[in-house]
Amino acid sequence: MAVRQIVKFPDPRLRQAAAAVTVFDAALEALAADLLDTMRAAPGIGITAPHVGVLARVMVLELSPGETPATYINPEIVWSSPEMIRHVEGSVSMPGASEEVERHARVRVRYHTLSGALAEEEAEGLRAVCHQHECDQLDGIYWLQRLSRLKRERVVRKYEKAQRGPAT
Repeated sequence: MAVRQIVKFPDPRLRQAAAAVTVFDAALEALAADLLDTMRAAPGIGITAPHVGVLARVMVLELSPGETPATYINPEIVWSSPEMIRHVEGSVSMPGASEEVERHARVRVRYHTLSGALAEEEAEGLRAVCHQHECDQLDGIYWLQRLSRLKRERVVRKYEKAQRGPAT
């Protein structure tokens, strides 16, 4: 498996919707393994294929070390709780930038496994936030779009300044 290059903000590919996966084969398994390696190297707790420039509906989550990583193919949120929570989010495509985002406290996600079997998962708290964040990414909605204009501009300015490095 390999660590792939991460697409960095403001690359327009981060705002493109990913295509559904229709072939469940060794290439898909290799992509999922590469995503896991890339996410761990970033480091991060969630990643999608678009983060490495592949417009396919594949995401990997590993919320804490020692947890079994989970791969979701063609995930879709089929139910969201009316209760909302706030959580600080960021992206492997925008290292060092973060801001609080409001999301549903609980969700139900329907997806395929790597072998193509249909499955569902209910999640709450951080796992629910991650599902929503990564499903947004697969739909071409970059996390910054969930912020107010003022917060978004502040995060972008801070990120751009950090990318330029220290003033000389």
